[in-house]
Amino acid sequence: MLKTCLTICEGHDGTETSNGDVLIFPDMIRYRRLTHFDVETFVEEVIVKEGEWLPGNPESLKASYVFVCSHGSRDRRCGVFGPVLVSRFREEIGLHGLQGKVLVSSCSHIGGNKYAGNVIIIGSSINGEVTGHLYGYVTPDGVPLLFRQHIIAGEIFDSLWRGQIGLSEDEQKKKQEQRLQLNGARNLEGNTVAGSRCQTVGESCCQDNEDSCCCQNDVLEERREVSGDHKSKENLNVLRRINKGVSHKFSSMPTWLDSWEQEDTYAALAVVCAAVSVAIAYSCYKQ
Repeated sequence: MLKTCLTICEGHDGTETSNGDVLIFPDMIRYRRLTHFDVETFVEEVIVKEGEWLPGNPESLKASYVFVCSHGSRDRRCGVFGPVLVSRFREEIGLHGLQGKVLVSSCSHIGGNKYAGNVIIIGSSINGEVTGHLYGYVTPDGVPLLFRQHIIAGEIFDSLWRGQIGLSEDEQKKKQEQRLQLNGARNLEGNTVAGSRCQTVGESCCQDNEDSCCCQNDVLEERREVSGDHKSKENLNVLRRINKGVSHKFSSMPTWLDSWEQEDTYAALAVVCAAVSVAIAYSCYKQ
């Protein structure tokens, strides 16, 4: 029996992915309209025994699927970045006319909160093989490049790559090394310096992780630590801009503290001094 990772994704009735649908990868099939009463039996019959689900026939999936972690209750970074990344992916889908061919959805926790934004892209490679790749540190401005390179060109974006679903650690290391060697050879033939960039920036692979299907290895994490301050500041600035925009909507009316000016301070001090003078004069009068 294969190890199976479960992720809850966004669904809406009347759309490509409706409530109760179950998508199975890399089989690229979908079962429609399950209810919570069906879950236990479905898992036993289809996932564990690898049998058929008699109440419904599976449908073949042809599109590429993008899942963006937006689990805000698990980690605030994912909750803030996730919806923004989903919007940017949908913009790219519209710009390239790929409606119905590339589908993007928010999803639950997929592991590696510190790598937010986390994105899983599942689809067929150039040779027809169905693969799922996990990317980390994806920013809204980085979505167009990731979209063009991975989804349109069918090439792995190594500098953000966290791993490939379904492969062991050693298998992922081997895949990564092969890509880097191939990219280096291509760049040398083209007389460019991009190969050295791939070798220094993108040497990443996967490690086993109980919380996710694949994760970042120590090699890439060490490299991220070097540039971590820059990434953290960049992400923090995005969070601040987003939070500032949200708070501005709910507190657009000025408060008394916002309108307090220097003249008001002088006036308050004058009142206090006058009160003190009256108190002293009254004390002298009583004596």
